[in-house]
Amino acid sequence: MVSPIDIQKALSGMDYPASKDQIVQHAEQNGGDGEVLEALRKISDREYEGPSGVSSAVFD
Repeated sequence: MVSPIDIQKALSGMDYPASKDQIVQHAEQNGGDGEVLEALRKISDREYEGPSGVSSAVFD
C-alpha cells in the first residue's frame, strides 16, 4: 500500500501549481514506483496548488 511519504518523495522538487499530467510525469522521472504512479494516475484531472492537495486527492 502506498503511503503519503511515498507520494511526497516522488513529488519532491515539483513546481506548483501543476496539472495531473505534470505530477504523474514528475513522479515517473523522480523514480516513483508502480504503486505511487498508479495512485497518482487516479487523482482528478485538475490543477493542484501543492503537495498537500495531491495527497488529499490520493488518500480521499
